Amino acid sequence: MRTFIVLLQKELLQIRRNSFLPKLILVFPIMVMLVIPLFTTMDVRNVNVVVVDFDRSTASRRIVSHIEASEYLSLMGVTSEYGVAMKQLEQGKADVVVQVPNHFERDMAISDADKISITANAVNATKGSMGTQYIVQTIARTLQELQGERNPRQMSELVTVQNRFNPTLNYRHYMIPALMIILFILVCGFLPALSIVGEKESGTIEQINVTPVGRMTFTLSKLLPYWVIGLFVLTVAMIVAWLVYGLTPAGSIGLIYLGAALFILTISGFSLTIANFSETMQQTMFVMFFFIMIFMLMSGLLTPIDSMPDWAQKFTIILPPRYFVEILRSVYLKGTTFVELWTNYLALGIFAIIFNLLAAITYKKQA
Repeated sequence: MRTFIVLLQKELLQIRRNSFLPKLILVFPIMVMLVIPLFTTMDVRNVNVVVVDFDRSTASRRIVSHIEASEYLSLMGVTSEYGVAMKQLEQGKADVVVQVPNHFERDMAISDADKISITANAVNATKGSMGTQYIVQTIARTLQELQGERNPRQMSELVTVQNRFNPTLNYRHYMIPALMIILFILVCGFLPALSIVGEKESGTIEQINVTPVGRMTFTLSKLLPYWVIGLFVLTVAMIVAWLVYGLTPAGSIGLIYLGAALFILTISGFSLTIANFSETMQQTMFVMFFFIMIFMLMSGLLTPIDSMPDWAQKFTIILPPRYFVEILRSVYLKGTTFVELWTNYLALGIFAIIFNLLAAITYKKQA
């Protein structure tokens, strides 16, 4: 125990004497939680729309006015020449072209009217797809108003919509828990590995190798400081999410810290295992970056797992972040209890044991 305490003091002293690391630990989570949610969003705005109005009726003018009033759409102009609108689409000045056919309002009242044509620039697939959906919703709302003026029983009175767990459909509420997990991966994944490799490059680890310090004792002395740092980063991120975005956990804060404690041990043990097989910082960073990209892209952080191919969904079973993603989002947004999430905690606990044992076993002790 005395040996472990001395090694722990050495790690804490190295962190404190580092002129950059304490600032990084404090400033990095604050900047990530402040800046990234402002720009990382799936909400598509400023979709440039050109309307080709062959009808020049009350209905077409109502469609134009609704497009102009939308906070997501930007009306670039109204023309009666389809070629002019398509030229703007080809030049990238317009994202969507809406064509209202001739006699649309008249035919809508007496028979089946020709369909309104929507042409989108799909080079940016997300903007083209979302922009088309916004246009369709805007036109549908306009036509409902026109039909409602003729028929008092509008469709809106027959349909009710309720959004559970995120009533305002705010994408930041979905992304903020993901950003917390990314912070753990970057801080608690890179720093322990770089600490060991840094000692390898400077030669100080050789002084420990010739002592009777056990592998597990050495590994735990490397893990514990970054475990504490990870919990500190979580606290800072939660405070920023509360003060800036008004997002607080719907469930137990204790469950969040329990999941974080297990995940930090898992990702830190994984990074130490990588460091044990690396000789330089450059090698460590390249290998860690490779795995971190897999963790971020395939664990449900940025894209839903259910949207992935079947083979990819099965592959995510061996990715530790997958389980912490479900824990954090479920507890934060839905208030899920431990009884419903115990399998995720069990999986993280198993990963933590496996990776920390690997870190201890693969540490090359040369006594």
